[in-house]
Amino acid sequence: MNICVVLVDRANYGRLKPVMAELRTRPGVRMQVVCAGTMLLDRFGKAKQVVEADGFPIDEEVYLEIDGSLPATMTKSIGLGIIEFSSVFRKLDPDFVLLIGDRYEALAAAIAAVYQNLCLIHLQGGEVTGSIDEATRHAITKLAHYHFPATRRSGRYIVRMGERPETVFPLGCPSADVVAAASGDVPAERIAAAGVGAEIDFGKPYLLTLFHPVTTEFAAAEDQMNELLAAVKETGMQIVLLWPNIDAGADSVSGAIRRFREFNRDVPLHAFKNFEPEDYVPLLRQAACCVGNSSSFVREASFLGTPVVLVGSRQDGREWSGAVKRVEPIREAIAEAIAAQLAHGRYPPSGLYGKPGVSARIADKIATLRPYGQKRLAYGKEKATGV
Repeated sequence: MNICVVLVDRANYGRLKPVMAELRTRPGVRMQVVCAGTMLLDRFGKAKQVVEADGFPIDEEVYLEIDGSLPATMTKSIGLGIIEFSSVFRKLDPDFVLLIGDRYEALAAAIAAVYQNLCLIHLQGGEVTGSIDEATRHAITKLAHYHFPATRRSGRYIVRMGERPETVFPLGCPSADVVAAASGDVPAERIAAAGVGAEIDFGKPYLLTLFHPVTTEFAAAEDQMNELLAAVKETGMQIVLLWPNIDAGADSVSGAIRRFREFNRDVPLHAFKNFEPEDYVPLLRQAACCVGNSSSFVREASFLGTPVVLVGSRQDGREWSGAVKRVEPIREAIAEAIAAQLAHGRYPPSGLYGKPGVSARIADKIATLRPYGQKRLAYGKEKATGV
């Protein structure tokens, strides 16, 4: 069987990488790789190069991002993506298209696939979150033919959405394998030359910060980021910061970061475009506290027990472990929560999103699937396979 894996951003690839590594070892499986969206853009670290360095040949590239970081540019990017993915899928002619998550770029790929009668496999459906991501995720679920949710609750939600239980496999999140395989030590020398800002001593405590704009609140993105930066500054700690994604409001978040760096040169902050999964996991593991709204602070950090201050509504509704404290994007609330998390220290690791071996189980199941075209509602059936 030919399985076309679509990668649309850095986090997207980080979670799919172990599944891809397993799939290419399965007899009878030929994997095709399409890189799209911010995977191809230099200002987001050009993660395409990481994919190639990991030994995955790239069959096609899809340029679809329209600059502007506005709702209108996101919407137009979806339209352009549908056009470009349609041509790519027609050329590659896969048996399956494999997607993960809730990006608008992935929605474009899903539409292009199913309208050409290609069988769609979707990972990480059924989750509840804030922003437009939730609607996008559920839209992809309704287009997809097979589902691999990360938690049992997500599997139940997918079945309650009318998907046939025999197509739903809640086997866990591949991030469990990414975390298990990563080294325990921060590769300080390798990442020292990357990014911009103050030198970070990874032998001392630091905050790991990543804040994406909330698309349904994009007009408030700059103010929210200013509040977060003011709070982390109060700690006096070293700050390892990642630039935001390309969603509506990203330019405002990036602008807030640049102004903060310009007027707070004494603050020990270093900003990075991107990290390979093998480097990011040790950073998560050794951070004194994570501050922001990245899904990695809910998912990957849960395997490690790293304290998290989750800022704002972006992850509202998602399942998280006891290591997470959710606060509004207000300086005082963020600062208070950081202090409490630092005082508490590390939490026990959580198995909420699965245990190591998830990727092999997903690949084994995918290798047994058969393509089909016509979907039908299945309301009234109560249980997904393995739930």
